[in-house]
Amino acid sequence: MSHDLHDQRAQYVHRETILALLSDAEVATVSNAETAAGLSDGEEYLDLEELDRGVRRAPGASAPMGRVLPKKAVQAATWARILAQLAAPDPA
Repeated sequence: MSHDLHDQRAQYVHRETILALLSDAEVATVSNAETAAGLSDGEEYLDLEELDRGVRRAPGASAPMGRVLPKKAVQAATWARILAQLAAPDPA
């Protein structure tokens, strides 16, 4: 398997692991957020395609909404579990 393909697969698995932490209600909220025009300026979010960059702050409408997990879309406990998952070492 090429290095690029391996990195893409690892990124996909990591993204799916993060999304698995969400409740059904949170998934619905995130789905609704994906159709929104943008995030509020300074709003915290994760870019699900660039999880290695960690929590980011929205620069207004330029956030990539189709792949965004806004902090406000999930409960505080879920956000904490997501951050813990991101901080966990990658299984090699």
